[in-house]
Amino acid sequence: MDSPHPPGLAIREIRQVMATLTTLIRSAVEEILIFDDPGGGLGQGIPETFLDFAEVPVRSVDETEVAVRRIVPRDGPATVPYRVPRQFPGLARQTESIPFKMIVVDRTVAAVPLDLLLHYNGLLLIRDPVVVRALVRIHESAWESGEDLYASPDPAPGVVPEHLRLVLEALAAGLTDEAAAARLSMSSRTYSRRIGALLAALGTPSRFRAGVEAARRGWI
Repeated sequence: MDSPHPPGLAIREIRQVMATLTTLIRSAVEEILIFDDPGGGLGQGIPETFLDFAEVPVRSVDETEVAVRRIVPRDGPATVPYRVPRQFPGLARQTESIPFKMIVVDRTVAAVPLDLLLHYNGLLLIRDPVVVRALVRIHESAWESGEDLYASPDPAPGVVPEHLRLVLEALAAGLTDEAAAARLSMSSRTYSRRIGALLAALGTPSRFRAGVEAARRGWI
């Protein structure tokens, strides 16, 4: 007998994307697994209304018995106020990067952005059990190798976070973003994110002020 749901359904219209994500999250009974990039939508021309909406359904889970396990890239938390433990429900870990954004509900249905980066650009709703199990295994592997987000201590005074040290050195050397990214074997997107994370860690939007603050802290 044919399944009542197609194994994969592409959804592109933004209102349908929002409705689908809301319905998906609220349908959770036991577990939600998430790959998230909290700063990934910044500077991408996405309306603030969608950015605000994106977290509302997940936050509503906090009042239920649903377990939430969220994995974010190491640079992501520095771009938004993500370190407040109760801002998001469930547990969170960080890894060096995430393979793509993803939501898996009760290990039976998954939502993955069509471009793997932003749900705003459309999503693929996946019900094929083999594909969903594969996505769950990818999440489990990343979870095992990750470190607890909220348990990560703030860097000690005078100690630059290790993943930002080379970026700070490139910034202090006056390299252009293109030259610095090439020297560090990073994509331009990754380098820009690390610059944003560095500025956030130093508490300033200005690169010049970041240099002054880094010197004051003894980071350079």
